[in-house]
Amino acid sequence: DLDLICLGRAAVDLYGEQIGARLEDQTSFAKYLGGSPANTGVCASRLGLKVAMLTRVGDEHNGRFVRETLAAEGVDVSHVRTDPRRLTALVFLSIKDRATFPLIFYRHDCADMAIAAEDFDAAFIGSAKALLVSGTHFSQPGIASVCLSAIEQARRSGTRVAFDIDYRPVLWGLTPPGLGEKRFVASRPVTEALQKILPHCDLVIGTEEEIHIAGGVEDTAAAITRIQGLTRATLVVKRGPLGCSVFSGTESLEHKGFPVEVFNVLGAGDGFAGGFLSAWLRELPLAECARRANA
Repeated sequence: DLDLICLGRAAVDLYGEQIGARLEDQTSFAKYLGGSPANTGVCASRLGLKVAMLTRVGDEHNGRFVRETLAAEGVDVSHVRTDPRRLTALVFLSIKDRATFPLIFYRHDCADMAIAAEDFDAAFIGSAKALLVSGTHFSQPGIASVCLSAIEQARRSGTRVAFDIDYRPVLWGLTPPGLGEKRFVASRPVTEALQKILPHCDLVIGTEEEIHIAGGVEDTAAAITRIQGLTRATLVVKRGPLGCSVFSGTESLEHKGFPVEVFNVLGAGDGFAGGFLSAWLRELPLAECARRANA
C-alpha cells in the first residue's frame, strides 16, 4: 500500500524574516513544517511516492499544524499520534549570510521523542517498501529501542531500511543549546550508537561530516571503508556543491552538482534524500537516483 514510512522528527520551524540579521535581532518569524524525516516525506510525496509519517505531536496548536500540513502534502497521517502530555518540537532559525544559519532547538522531552511501540505494528511496517529512520532518534535509549523494534519488524517483513544519519551534535548533548548550528563534534559513544544501526540498513545517506561520525574517523575515504565493513547498504555521501558519491558493493559513481545561488542550506539534504528515494524505490539505476537527488 505504501512506498515509504518516515519515522521520527516532525516539528515547527520558525524562520526569522529579517534576512542578514542575527537571531537575537529578529522581530518576526514565518512558520513552516520542520524535522528531517517529515521534510523528506513531503518531498517524496511531491515526487509521487505513497508516504506515511510515523511520529507524535502535541495536543496543541503546533501539533495540529504539523498534522494538517503533512496531510495537505498527501502524506498519510494515520500514524501521527497525539501525545497528551508533551509539546510538539519547535526550532527558531535565522539566515545571517550564505554560510551562517543560527538555530535553537526546543526539543526537551518533545512529542516526537516519545514514539512508543504501541504506536505501530508489524502489519503497518510491512505495508511499505521502505522504512526511513534518522540518527537523532538513537540519541536516547528509550526511543532508540522503539526505532530498533521498527527496524526489526521491517527486516522480518522484507521492508527495506533507509537510514539518514541526520547528525546534530546538540541533540546528542555534545554542545551548549545555543550551538544548534554546529555540524560536527567527534564522539565515540555517538559512533558506537550509529554503528549498531548500520548492519540493518539497505541505504545509508549522510554528509561528509555525518559519514565521519558514522565511520568514527575524520577522513572521508577511511570512514567510507569502515562503514562498508559494517554494512552491505548502498552508501550515499552528500558533497554539497560537488554533488554526491554513491557506493554499492563494488560499484561506485560520482554525480556532479550544478551551481546555484545559496540562500539557505537548511533542509537541502532532506530534499536530496526525497529525490534519491523517489528513484531508489522505483528500482531505477543508481546513476538516475543520484541525478534526481541533485536535480
